[in-house]
Parts: sequence; structure tokens; C-alpha cells
Amino acid sequence: MQGIKNIIFDLGGVILNIDYKLTSEAFQKLGVTNFDELYSQFHGSDLFNGLETGHVSTAEFLQEMQQHVPAGVTPEQITTAWNAMLLDFPLQRLQLLQQLRQYYGLYLLSNTNAIHLDAFHKILQESRGIPSLATFFDRAYYSHLMGHRKPDAASYQMVLDENGLKAAETLFIDDTLPNIEGAKAVGLQTLHLQAPKTITDIFRPQNG
Repeated sequence: MQGIKNIIFDLGGVILNIDYKLTSEAFQKLGVTNFDELYSQFHGSDLFNGLETGHVSTAEFLQEMQQHVPAGVTPEQITTAWNAMLLDFPLQRLQLLQQLRQYYGLYLLSNTNAIHLDAFHKILQESRGIPSLATFFDRAYYSHLMGHRKPDAASYQMVLDENGLKAAETLFIDDTLPNIEGAKAVGLQTLHLQAPKTITDIFRPQNG
């Protein structure tokens, strides 16, 4: 951590536990037998990228998904299945963020969408009594509100520029290798968090 003044955190798999399989299973229960194949196609598609960069609205996304589910499945059921991957915020990780904030500028940079944003803030409120992740960070950045997503250089650059941060003094933590590579390309220090390691394994409690 020599020379580091700021830390940018990814959200899913770093602060929030997620399990993609649960969304896959939830869609299969709704009768979408080829969800994994669909999801792979979506990942490379304008639909998914658009949802994560705010160019596709929630209504448009649900309308498109409606084409891939059996008749009679409601938008609410699609939303619930889509959110099934979002699990919990371990208390130790939130406490660690509070500790680190005494020593570093803390930022959040998440590839997400409006449906998930509502859902994980609801989880945070119901489980921890905290309405927003903004509580833990100097600024929280969500791709669908930024118009950019990782690993695009513009997403990292926006965080650096808007907060007057120097890339060389800023550590970026993510569990996805392409996002780490994207961060390195703009000069950020990086840490690729790989399961089963968590951020509480990386940062030991500091006293002064």
C-alpha cells in the first residue's frame, strides 16, 4: 500500500456476494431452458451493454426478456429471477470499508443496471438498516448512470478526473481479469481479488 492514497472497489464478488447460478436456476424454473446460452449472447449484445450503460431502459429490457420466457410469465417474475444472483453484504466487509475510509479516499465502480441497483440497496436496507452504499464511499459510480462500463478506459478515467485522483496513487480492486487489465491500461495500481480470498483477507485491521 506504499504511496496509495485512494482505493476504487468493484461491487459484485468484492463487497456484495453474488452467485450467477441462482439467476440461471430461477429462469430455468420459469421455463427458460436455454438461459445460460441466452445470457452469453446478451453479454456480447447491445441489449446487455445498453442496460449496463443506461442506453436500454428497464422497460425495454423486460420487454425483450418477455420474448424469451413462456407466455404468462410476468415482468415481476422476470425481475425477481434477474435479481436472484444478488446475495448479501457480509458485515466484516462493511466494517472494513468504514475503517479504510479513515486512511484512504474510497470509491465504488460497478458495472450494474437500474434493476440490480434497486435490489441491492433494498438488501442493504433490510439486512443492515443502511439505505445506500454511498454511506461507505466518497463517491459511488454505477455504469448505467455513467454511460460507461468497465473495462472501457472512460469508466476509470471518469472516477479519476471527477475526483482529482492520480492513477499512480490509486488502487483498483476487482474480481474480473478484463476489468483489472482495463484499469492497468489507464495507469491504476491493481489488485485482482480471486476467490476464496476476500477483501478482509487482503486488509488486516490497522491501528494508526
